[in-house]
Amino acid sequence: MKLLHLDSSILADNSVTRELSAVVANTIRQRHVNVETSYRDLAANPIAHLSGEIIGARFAPESDWSPLQRSEAALTDELIEEFLAADVLVIGAPMYNFSIPTQLRSWIDRVFAAGRTFKYTETGPVGLVPNKKVIVVSARGGVHSGEQGQLMDFQEDYLAKALGFLGVREVEIIRAEGVNMGPDKRATSIHMAKEAIAKLAL
Repeated sequence: MKLLHLDSSILADNSVTRELSAVVANTIRQRHVNVETSYRDLAANPIAHLSGEIIGARFAPESDWSPLQRSEAALTDELIEEFLAADVLVIGAPMYNFSIPTQLRSWIDRVFAAGRTFKYTETGPVGLVPNKKVIVVSARGGVHSGEQGQLMDFQEDYLAKALGFLGVREVEIIRAEGVNMGPDKRATSIHMAKEAIAKLAL
């Protein structure tokens, strides 16, 4: 089994998603033999946001690429191949300002590749990455699982729909909410998330 583990929180040791994504990854390794893990810390080693120069390589012959275009194209290929090779993805994805961290968005922008992870057809786009399981570890400072809170949730729903666009149908979410609403609420939420991890079908 190949496991791809991504963290995107900027909070280092204070991060709830880092703590919980590590528990998920360790649980997978405990339940399966010969788990090959690839890990990326998208905050400590950020992927450059797409720029005009980076994206311009798509419209120019390789012989005309700048050094930046060459290095970024190589990184994009590496990220796509790593994503395609993984059987299971664990994604630490905290909510920042009702959405995901920009560091995670940069990774998404690289692995969304027409002809490799999805394709356009006469009847619309088709995902090319169907046989993959994704566990999203979500943390929110407040509570967004209720009807009112969901109106401001552009984090979990975005990730599920984005992955679904690529063909991924098996997306499970481990959620810790209210982690900034006092130490008791934080501890309880983390404890409940760990209980949910223990019940995952991995």
